[in-house]
Amino acid sequence: MAKVKTTLSIDAGLMRQVRVRAARTGRRDSEVLEAALREGLGIIDRIRAKAGLAEEDAHDLAHRAVHEGRLTRPSRKSPSRSSRS
Repeated sequence: MAKVKTTLSIDAGLMRQVRVRAARTGRRDSEVLEAALREGLGIIDRIRAKAGLAEEDAHDLAHRAVHEGRLTRPSRKSPSRSSRS
């Protein structure tokens, strides 16, 4: 499939996550972004097909599910320097 060059404005924290994943997996940033978009769009399509929802409703449901997952997941941040002995 042909590639199209584009410019995006992405949250700095999200782009940091993309770069970390790219470094860990030996892929380019663009490959990580493309895979994430394909996965996200696939999830929306599956939700829509299973629930008989309109595209926007399926997107909203998927967005809420991802957001709720982030809220319930334990933080993986390292302890701050001031709390170390």
